[in-house]
Amino acid sequence: MSYATPGNQLPRSTSMTRALWVVQGLLALLFLFAGVTKLVLPIEEMTKQMPLPGAFLRFIGVAEVLGGLGLVLPGLTGIRPGLTPLAAAGLVIIMVGATVLSAASGGIRSALFPLIVGLLLTFVAYRRWRVE
Repeated sequence: MSYATPGNQLPRSTSMTRALWVVQGLLALLFLFAGVTKLVLPIEEMTKQMPLPGAFLRFIGVAEVLGGLGLVLPGLTGIRPGLTPLAAAGLVIIMVGATVLSAASGGIRSALFPLIVGLLLTFVAYRRWRVE
């Protein structure tokens, strides 16, 4: 079965699915790295960089690891794929906080990265809710 259409372009749904998987995979890697870092670094080291309580940073680390796994595992395993948009939505909440904190402490320029990540998560949540 060929997925090619006139002009050798993939159908919109197939190319959108691929784009979603690429974005989800990259975001999952980002959040797994960030979350594991928050879980293994000493609290004193983390609180030097971020003006937040150490226990809260550990909680965010756990949420990031679980959210990162939630972005890809349900789709890969086929078990409860409706959890993917919920994981993305939960991570959006974290990124809203990160954007506000970054803007308050470092200005608009430092808030751009968490803002873009939050927008990508919003894209994943919206498209996966529509697909599921």
